[in-house]
Amino acid sequence: QVQLVQSGGGSVRAGDSLRLSCTFSGLTARRPIMGWFRQVPGKEREGVASIDSQLMTHYEDSVKGRFTLIKDDYSGVLLLEMNSLKPEDTAMYYCAADERRWVGFAPAQVYTNWGQGTQVTVSS
Repeated sequence: QVQLVQSGGGSVRAGDSLRLSCTFSGLTARRPIMGWFRQVPGKEREGVASIDSQLMTHYEDSVKGRFTLIKDDYSGVLLLEMNSLKPEDTAMYYCAADERRWVGFAPAQVYTNWGQGTQVTVSS
C-alpha cells in the first residue's frame, strides 16, 4: 500500500523560503512518477513540479528558478524547496505518486496516490 505523508508548510512573508516534505513508502516501480501540486479554492489543482520516469524534473513556469524538487530514494522523501515566495504561491500543496510510466509533466488526473495536503500562506 502506497503511503504519502506530508510535513512542512506554514505562513511566511513574501521573499521568504519554505520546505515541503513528503515521506513515501510502498512504491514498487523502479521509477515511479512523483510530483507536487497546489490548489486554491474554486480552482483546479495545478502541477508545480514533478519528476518523470526518465528522472527528468519539470516545473510550472511561474516557479522556475524559485522552486526545486528533490527526490531522495534512500530516505524515501520527496522535497519541494521553495524560495523567493510570492503571495500568489498561497495554496494547499499536495504531493503525489504513481507507479505508471510517464515522460513529461504528468497532469493531476494521472496520479492515483496523494498526500494529505499542507497549507502554504504567503503574505505581502
